[in-house]
Amino acid sequence: MRPSDSHEVSQLNELKIDVGALVVGAHYATAGVNVMVEQMPIFGGYAGGLEETTIVDVATTLNSFVMLQATWHLDGPVHVRWGITTTREALAVAGHAARAIEENTHLILGNQYYTLAGPCTVMCLLETAAQAITDTVSGREILSGVAAGKGVVTDLFTAMEARFMGEVAHAVAGMDLHEVNIMLDKLVSMYEKDYKTAPAGKTFQECYDVKKLVPTEEYIKVYDEAVKIMTDLGLTYWND
Repeated sequence: MRPSDSHEVSQLNELKIDVGALVVGAHYATAGVNVMVEQMPIFGGYAGGLEETTIVDVATTLNSFVMLQATWHLDGPVHVRWGITTTREALAVAGHAARAIEENTHLILGNQYYTLAGPCTVMCLLETAAQAITDTVSGREILSGVAAGKGVVTDLFTAMEARFMGEVAHAVAGMDLHEVNIMLDKLVSMYEKDYKTAPAGKTFQECYDVKKLVPTEEYIKVYDEAVKIMTDLGLTYWND
């Protein structure tokens, strides 16, 4: 790896760290490399509810820079029941924590994406859009996604989810916060009722022509359907 690459070290839940991470952090500091410190506060876990988890999120973010000399912090508030970052509660934690830090510092913040639905499904793309909206309007500089299907199945991700993440981020950049909140509430309402029946989706090999590395017609149709939903919600990015 090059010194300019991000070298990862993780904190533990909540506001804890082990000796191994301290050793790795010391090595990174001595080597003078870019350091990415990761931590995913758990909503409904040790921290508690929405307000408490947000406070923990802010604290663990600041701790990344103080204790481990981070170049940037990779966040990822996750729901204790669903194991994803795209629930209404997880988005609220991520949005408020980032907004507070961005208003008062020049720290570089990222967020990682774990959806419940898998690739080649509208639900996966809508989950991705909700988090991209939250991260963009709250001021995060780095969007790290997407680990579809909770990120636990081999090959269950494609570039299409990341593309949608980026396009939605561009679409909402600079929009009025109140207007975005109304849109976000409608968007989350579209998929949160389906958590118990979320579609598993398809693997990369099923979503792409693996020789040409282009998405299948099926996924393009799914993508276009998600684009139409976002356009109907008020985003004009795909009309330009």
